[in-house]
Amino acid sequence: MASEAELRLRERLGKLRATRLLGRTGLSGELERLQRQLDLLAAEPTDEEIWRSVELARHQDRPYTLDYVGRLLDDFFELHGDRTRADDAAIVAGLGRLDGRTIVLVGQQKGRDIKERTRRNFGMAFPEGYRKAMRAMELAERQGFPLVSLVDTPGAYPGVAAEQHGQGGSIARSQATMARLTVPTVACVIGEGGSGGAIALALSDRVLMQEHAIYSVITPEGCAAILWRDASEAKKAAAAFKPDAAHCLELGVIDGIVPEPAGGAHLDHEEAARLLGASLREALEDLDGIPGEELRRTRRAKFRSLGVFA
Repeated sequence: MASEAELRLRERLGKLRATRLLGRTGLSGELERLQRQLDLLAAEPTDEEIWRSVELARHQDRPYTLDYVGRLLDDFFELHGDRTRADDAAIVAGLGRLDGRTIVLVGQQKGRDIKERTRRNFGMAFPEGYRKAMRAMELAERQGFPLVSLVDTPGAYPGVAAEQHGQGGSIARSQATMARLTVPTVACVIGEGGSGGAIALALSDRVLMQEHAIYSVITPEGCAAILWRDASEAKKAAAAFKPDAAHCLELGVIDGIVPEPAGGAHLDHEEAARLLGASLREALEDLDGIPGEELRRTRRAKFRSLGVFA
């Protein structure tokens, strides 16, 4: 029996196929994208394929936020600091032009070598990082710029200092800020989408995932440690809660899957950026012309409906 997600995709695909294609409407590209997503849903990932997605999402050569910024945005100007306490290098925020259109971008950055990873805390933000992100979100709202967020973190930093500085409250305020925005917002999980650290930047009109990214409330190791008191059972845990893109799409947690180069984004950064850029542009174009109040109302309704069992 077809899943609800598959039925929704098939319904939209049928409507688009019945639409007369006019010059430069971009509908043919949308048809191809929907067909790719149906194919992904039809091919149920095995436990091995799910674990392979976990491995690829964490691959040390996978493109990070700044790798995409350098390939997709012109004239990127990075913002620093939260204007309260410090500058958290785990969060990148700034303005740039995507195909001539000014956007505000926020994202997590893990770092390539040990020195940079230490400075950026492996992409795990402190409260200062979320306050910096909120500063960028509020700038987007004031200036009427679309907001794009790139999610790639194992989770928010779990240390005592972060809790003392108000970690939970910062994550909640970041979500509340995104829920209030009246500008178009698009988020994409480009690697690990872990727990509160991910959702703090992903309460968006359109939530995308790269083909080999993962998105979950807990890491497989954390889940295994709780259920079996053995983090080495991570593969078993991942097979149980299925954090891969195909299952997240089926659950309705995300709105679309961004294809990657054959073998994974780590093998071809240029092609991965091209594919991501195409999906971001498509999502932003889809949101163009929708009044701000309607964007906000629809976004809130969308996230309030997640997890509702009827």
